[in-house]
Amino acid sequence: MNRLSIAFCTLALIGVSAGLTSCKKHNSQANNLEQTEVSNPLPLKLGDPFLLHAADGRYYMYGTSLSDGFEAFVSDDLASWESIGQVYKGGTPEQWNVDCFWAPEVYERDGKYYMFYSANDRNNPNAEEENFKIGVAVADSPSGPFTDLYNRPVFEPEYPVIDANVLFDDETGKNYLYFSRCCYKHPVESEIADSVRKAGLYDKVEESWVYGVELKPDFSGIIGEPVRLLAPPTLLSDRQAEWESRSVTCGEAPRRWTEGSYIFRHDGKYYMMYSANAFFGGNYAVGYATSELPLGPFEKSTSNPVLSENASRGGEVVGTGHNMVLTLPSGQMYTVYHGRIASSPEDRVVFIDPIEIDSTGVLTVDGPTTGPRSINL
Repeated sequence: MNRLSIAFCTLALIGVSAGLTSCKKHNSQANNLEQTEVSNPLPLKLGDPFLLHAADGRYYMYGTSLSDGFEAFVSDDLASWESIGQVYKGGTPEQWNVDCFWAPEVYERDGKYYMFYSANDRNNPNAEEENFKIGVAVADSPSGPFTDLYNRPVFEPEYPVIDANVLFDDETGKNYLYFSRCCYKHPVESEIADSVRKAGLYDKVEESWVYGVELKPDFSGIIGEPVRLLAPPTLLSDRQAEWESRSVTCGEAPRRWTEGSYIFRHDGKYYMMYSANAFFGGNYAVGYATSELPLGPFEKSTSNPVLSENASRGGEVVGTGHNMVLTLPSGQMYTVYHGRIASSPEDRVVFIDPIEIDSTGVLTVDGPTTGPRSINL
């Protein structure tokens, strides 16, 4: 996810702890499905969570937590989690990356496990404050150890990039890489920028945009040029403008984020979920857009945001964002994301809530929720 500056790196690197809930897995007699009970938030403190249901039947959670790489947690029932320690270590003198390890996503392909992640590139001749690139590491097991597939970034854009997400598309037979261009040194003129300038809030507003591009089969690079898929609205009359601009209009930051994208295909349509607003603030929220093609054009849903804080409505959750989607063997879709409890907003914690897509293609999230919830595995 995009950061205001390197100074916020320490905020993103929140310590992670694991524990057990009192809930246990059991069989549902009514539908012959294995059922588990989880309690939101899960006993995990980390940002940008990614949940993998691996070939061994276990669930592996990865996320932003360490200053020099990534750790992972494993569960048999989504309720009780065990730390398996650091699974990727970066930042050594011989590696391409140096610090700010963010947003890992792990995919299983042909018996191997591939971790796509973001980090600051050691090659930084102009001493840029944000020099993020995307790397890929590989392991024989979801528990690692992961080592870089290539000791270099996957590709070399002219701007910093983060939040890698990969689609292995059965429809086209191609692989696609999605990422966010950072806000850094990217001021954009819009009616929103003009309005906050006139209000005396900020002189300029920087933006991050989501791009997509075909990925080489061996992950060694990209094919063609990245295509811009999602960006903040430019017009005040755009119905998305209000919720996607809250971090600017409330004075949190002179930036509008479009980041943390996650794409999946459902009933012949591509759904791209994304996060807007400052990751460190209470306005962080999730929307989605749809397309007939993996590289767009994408149309944002009129029901956005589909996941946002509930503290203003009597709840206790703020700052919900950077989600992913997992379909369990039962067929039920769930989104995994991080949020913050209003009473302890310094900690990013992990939530899991169900997603529904109705017969007209409208996506809804039953969340954020707190407390126990039954899940059919």
